Amino acid sequence: MSKTILVVDDKKELRVMVKSYLDEEGFRVVLAADGQEALYVARHEKPDLIILDLMMPNMGGYDFLRTYRREADTPIIILTAKLEEGDKVLGLELGADDFVTKPFSMRELVARVRAVLRRMDRDQADVALLRAGDVALDRRRRQVTVDQRSVDLTPSEFDLLAVFLTTPGRVFTRAELLDRLQGGAYDGYERTIDVHIRNLRTKIEPDPSKPRYVETVYGVGYRFAAEA
Repeated sequence: MSKTILVVDDKKELRVMVKSYLDEEGFRVVLAADGQEALYVARHEKPDLIILDLMMPNMGGYDFLRTYRREADTPIIILTAKLEEGDKVLGLELGADDFVTKPFSMRELVARVRAVLRRMDRDQADVALLRAGDVALDRRRRQVTVDQRSVDLTPSEFDLLAVFLTTPGRVFTRAELLDRLQGGAYDGYERTIDVHIRNLRTKIEPDPSKPRYVETVYGVGYRFAAEA
C-alpha cells in the first residue's frame, strides 16, 4: 500500500510541484494551504509523513507543530527558507524530525522522505520489545513506558531511545546517532541530536537536570546508563 504524504505550503505552485514529483515516486499525496487546513486533513487522512512549510497565513508551521504534536507522532519534515540556528532548534523542540532548506532539489526531498519512512518500517521489523531497567520500548505499538508510566515521544525521540536501548552502556557520538536517525543519504545537522536529547530527558528523566538514564560522555557523545 502506498504511503500517504501530506504537503503543507501556502504557495500553490510549490504544492503542485512537490505532489507531482511524489506521485511519480509512488506516494499518495494530499495537500493543505496552511496549518489550519493541515490539521483538518491530517486528522482525517492520517498521513504517514508530513512535509510542512513554516511561514504561512492563518496558522504557520510552528503553531501547527504545537497543536498537532499533542495529537499524533507522525514524522514531520519542515521546509524553510530560514537558516538561523534558533529557528531549527525551535522546530526540533516542537517535534520536527528533519529540515529541508529552500530552495531544494526534489531528489533531496525524496531522499529525506524515504530515509524517515525506512526508519519507521525498520523499527517494526526489528526486535519488538527493548528494555533497560524500568524503561521499556515497544516498537510495534510505538509505545514507551518509564516505571510503568506511559510516555509520549516524537518519532525521532522514539528512534533515538531505541538506538540507546539496543546497547545500554555503549557510547554513541553525535554523528553516529544522526546517521542512525537519518541515514547517510545527506549531510546532517549535529545540533539536532542535542535538542532531541534535551527533549527526551524532559520526558523520561525524574530530574532532567541530573540525568539518570541518558548520560553525557563529555567530548564524545551520549550513552544510556547500563545500570538504569
